[in-house]
Amino acid sequence: MSFLDTLFGKLLLTFGMSMVPVLELRGAIPAGIAAGLPPAAAFVTAVIGNLVPVPFIMLLIRRIFALLRRRSVLNEKIDRLEKRAHLKGRVVRKYRLPGLIILVGIPLPGTGAWTGALVAALLDIRLRDALPAILLGLVIAGGITTAVTMGLIHLF
Repeated sequence: MSFLDTLFGKLLLTFGMSMVPVLELRGAIPAGIAAGLPPAAAFVTAVIGNLVPVPFIMLLIRRIFALLRRRSVLNEKIDRLEKRAHLKGRVVRKYRLPGLIILVGIPLPGTGAWTGALVAALLDIRLRDALPAILLGLVIAGGITTAVTMGLIHLF
């Protein structure tokens, strides 16, 4: 029996995978269910794991960008990342917290907790306001992802 065959291993896989940018809970929930976790356990574990990096991103991203800008080769990449975040943040800029919920809650590439936290930080939305909005968006995205995953499993 390998470590990933244990309940703790499956939970840890799902939790860790949900903290990775791009994958986030959109990849972690199907992976957790495929590993044998009950859908509710995969959902809760992925939502919690995806929420963990949010405060760090919001509190540290400007300092990290400032440090990275010291290397001129990274200036262009940071500028592109900020521009992309501002483009994604149009809905958030217009609707504030409901826009942030929508941005995080639609489980498509380029959306999610990492993008939501970056947009919130760049738009100077306070952590205490952004965190509940991002959590609600994650619950919505997690529900959609779990429902789609279970629907696809039942098709096959």
